Amino acid sequence: MPEPHPPLTGLVVVSLEQAVAAPFATRQLADLGARVIKIERPGSGDLARGYDRTVRGMSSHFVWLNRGKESVQLDVRSPEGNRHLHALVARADVLVQNLAPGAADRLGIGHAELAAGHPRLITCDISGYGSTGAYRDRKAYDLLVQSEAGLLAITGTPDTPSKVGLSIADICAGMYAYTGILTALLDRARTGRGTRLEVSMLEALGEWMGYAEYFTRYGGAAPARTGASHATIAPYGPFPTGDGQSVMLGLQNDHEWAAFCTTVLRRPDLLDDARFTGNADRVRHRTELDGIVRATTLGLTADDLLARLDEARTAHARRRTVEEFSDHVQLRDRGRWAPFDSPVGELTGLVPPVTVHGRTTTRLRPVPALGEHTGSVLAWLAEPARQSQQGAAACPLI
Repeated sequence: MPEPHPPLTGLVVVSLEQAVAAPFATRQLADLGARVIKIERPGSGDLARGYDRTVRGMSSHFVWLNRGKESVQLDVRSPEGNRHLHALVARADVLVQNLAPGAADRLGIGHAELAAGHPRLITCDISGYGSTGAYRDRKAYDLLVQSEAGLLAITGTPDTPSKVGLSIADICAGMYAYTGILTALLDRARTGRGTRLEVSMLEALGEWMGYAEYFTRYGGAAPARTGASHATIAPYGPFPTGDGQSVMLGLQNDHEWAAFCTTVLRRPDLLDDARFTGNADRVRHRTELDGIVRATTLGLTADDLLARLDEARTAHARRRTVEEFSDHVQLRDRGRWAPFDSPVGELTGLVPPVTVHGRTTTRLRPVPALGEHTGSVLAWLAEPARQSQQGAAACPLI
């Protein structure tokens, strides 16, 4: 039996993208089999290509975000480059862009200009703050959006507000763009019409700030910055062991608290302590509670503590380094690492996190060199425009 096509085989995505948010969205589409044509600035390309040189001379960000795409160098502001851009858009099912504010309209690829001539086209505009409002023309980078969204106010220690260690504003905007595009494809399959999607980093991250905003709006104060602990659950966070290690604990309810007291702390008397009756009480008396828990954990090795936690079925984790994550036994047991090609040779990466059972593991496609596909894509443009039967059969959303 032939191997089934990836679900988005035959779909054409044209993306004018930089850095993280849009490339993250389109890489998910590429992993599902879409043909993603990445338009890059001649000579330098996507600015993420220059972030670092840690992957055998390539940027770690670029390798992560651009696997499975075709790179086309185009000066889209020149007459010839702009003609090629519009020819690509005419062949596309989806157009994605996270250019500077107003740039898409100046290039003639704003949705309003394209809608009449390309009624089935799905456009997705990703920006920092949206196309309207007081901030519409502001440049936005991840740290700035984390700050504007209030994330720094609840992240870090009491003395030091901290950014999240990943580009979380970009990533969440990219995820909403990705899911929005899939939704628009389903809608087009039903109605025959494309649509315009708009995703702002501030609004995407704002959705992820939901609990903190409700907590603050109706509770009168923001969740406290508590380092690696949880602001509104206790005990929850890192605790030291007698052999110099750190184990993360996470208790979610009173049933778990009872098992934790009895089996891990071996202090059943704490169940009758009014300071710790419910989670709100335990949070209110966090300092005393953490001291009691720490007194027990410091008297145990990490292995002994983990054995007690397993016996009590208390959620826990080791605090791993990135190197230890790369060698995580769970990922190895599930075969989650796979090779893929690149201009600097074979590399290894995680396969997409959604497992579609009944299909073979997704084949990871190469990372493109700058302009690697310019010739082949322009040659494709010179062919008569037609919908291939293979593509139509493989992707019913086309």
